[in-house]
Amino acid sequence: MPDFEKTIAARTLTAPRRSGTPRLRGRGAIIWRTFLRNKGAVTGAVVLLAWAGVALFAPRLAPYNPLDLTGISRQGVSPSHIMGTDLLGRDVFSRVLFGARISLAVGLISVATGVTAGSIVGVVAGYYGGRLDGVLMRIIDAMLALPGLLLALVVIAAVGPGLVNVMLAVGVSSIPMYARLVRGSCLSIRNVEYVQAAQAMGGSDGRIMARHIIPNILGPIVVLSTLQVGNAILVGSSLSYLGMGAQPPTPEWGLMTSDGQPYLASAWWMATFPGFAIFSAVMAINLMGDGLRAALDPRSTYRYPPVPARGLQRHDPSHPTLGKRCPRGRPMPAPRDQASFTVRSQLT
Repeated sequence: MPDFEKTIAARTLTAPRRSGTPRLRGRGAIIWRTFLRNKGAVTGAVVLLAWAGVALFAPRLAPYNPLDLTGISRQGVSPSHIMGTDLLGRDVFSRVLFGARISLAVGLISVATGVTAGSIVGVVAGYYGGRLDGVLMRIIDAMLALPGLLLALVVIAAVGPGLVNVMLAVGVSSIPMYARLVRGSCLSIRNVEYVQAAQAMGGSDGRIMARHIIPNILGPIVVLSTLQVGNAILVGSSLSYLGMGAQPPTPEWGLMTSDGQPYLASAWWMATFPGFAIFSAVMAINLMGDGLRAALDPRSTYRYPPVPARGLQRHDPSHPTLGKRCPRGRPMPAPRDQASFTVRSQLT
């Protein structure tokens, strides 16, 4: 072997690992890095964490009790009431902070209700099939015939208005989408080798569904659940706006918006600040849900972005950035010689 080939081989084998080279340490690390590359998802996660902190520490952050009359009616924005007061003289800022507790609870509890019931129906229908699948899916089709808000109104009309009933109604209205999603995913994996092996070893149906099917379809369920939290907050606020959800004097965002809607011209802050709270929370959840969907999708463009080659790696024909453009627009240089490639092929 010529001396120059030995020198190139030694440099190639002993070259330190560059910081720009991707490090793959597992699927969880890939998902986490992909999520962090999505600026919108990170922004949504930060805003959602901020609202979660507000909901958790609302008694310490709120300057007044949300039910106390602390000022005159419809007092404007001032140092003592930074978001003004409502029709009865209650501090709007304190009520918005405490409203985060109720709205986020409605979203989380209703989604937990829907994902639990919908997943059970979907996995049972997809795993067993046959007549049971047909009966369950016809019931789901009947529920899908009604829009989500209308179905929630039907449930509220049956059980009566109230905050707990709103959570139940929103959860019931989301069951069909979870059942359809889980059934389709279950149908795609119920005949794979590891499920058939578990059946051949005498595993019970419940154990197979819990240990081998549900863990392998969690990705779509997590993404849909994240997005559904925002939709549940919207539906819950809509029901409260219509007078079918939370009842006065509960500090709920939809109810506060409804109370301030007749006074938009004279007291705009009564409806504007609760409406902006709904908008920011739902937007943050949707952005984070889109980021999770992109992170869990192997075909996502966020997962493997082009990385500029450095050092001797840019002369490697197997390097993924060869022939591509650097972020600054300059083309990657072509290999200068084939010596390092010859040495590598001989050593491997």
